[in-house]
Amino acid sequence: MTKKPMIVLSGPTAVGKTALSIELAKKVNGAIISADSMQVYKYMDIGSAKIMPEEMEGVKHYLIDELLPEDEFNIVRFQSMAKAALEEIYANGQIPIIAGGTGFYIQALLYDIDFNQQDADEAYRKELEEYANTHGNDALHLRLKEIDPVSAEKIHANNVKRVIRALEYYKLTGNPISEHNEAELQKESPYNFAYFVLTDERENLYKRIEKRVDIMMDQGLLEEVQRLKNMGYHRQMVSMQGLGYKEILDYLGGKCTLDEAVATIKLETRHFAKRQLTWFRREREVLWLDKSKYNYDEKAVLDEMCRILTEKGIIKE
Repeated sequence: MTKKPMIVLSGPTAVGKTALSIELAKKVNGAIISADSMQVYKYMDIGSAKIMPEEMEGVKHYLIDELLPEDEFNIVRFQSMAKAALEEIYANGQIPIIAGGTGFYIQALLYDIDFNQQDADEAYRKELEEYANTHGNDALHLRLKEIDPVSAEKIHANNVKRVIRALEYYKLTGNPISEHNEAELQKESPYNFAYFVLTDERENLYKRIEKRVDIMMDQGLLEEVQRLKNMGYHRQMVSMQGLGYKEILDYLGGKCTLDEAVATIKLETRHFAKRQLTWFRREREVLWLDKSKYNYDEKAVLDEMCRILTEKGIIKE
């Protein structure tokens, strides 16, 4: 059976994926599926650096503005929504471009990973949530480290939802979730794909991050978060724990000054970019595109992508 084509364009935050993905989509008759954990939410535009309809240049985008901030959005929901989008894109005779920086989501779609949603143990989950609230995220993470050091290494202590999921999986099955995920990772992708990671020299990337946060503040990030707060959205919601949102909520709650909040956003975003790059370095079959090696010429980057896509038979000459 011939594998269906798929293009992935990922990379650290603020590297310039959005603009490149639009140019690529126009060139290859593609449609874009967002692999971003924040842009899926309505009303959260500035802090998520969401592409606006007028910037899409006629390219169809999926998984943007599809959920309300109170809605649950996790890996399983992402897979289900993305697969529905894939069907539509293939039916339209187009090539899907998975664009975004959430490596975990991309991996799940690319290799069709089964996250083996066992029957949830609600009582145990609640117990773990309360434990994290009382003793802190690090204490909960320590419990994971004891039973599944491999997962503990990969899952950040602040990603409480995934830490809980791993502990819950162990309780339900008696096996570490890392073993299950490792077995899933050995699967061959059902797609004929090219997985591009756009990157830049660290100094340039960090400058772009700083500038982007300043632009977000100028565009009205403070007002956006205030508006969400007025609508009843709060820190306990997964959506409001996104970068930029939780820090501004801290300012609005009187926990820090605005300058401190902005400085924290910049610092946390730099850390996030670093973690993203670590993730991509661990992935299989990744094609690195270092902007500095192309003298920051977007056309040269695009030409190289098209050359590779032609070589792999994903697009025709």
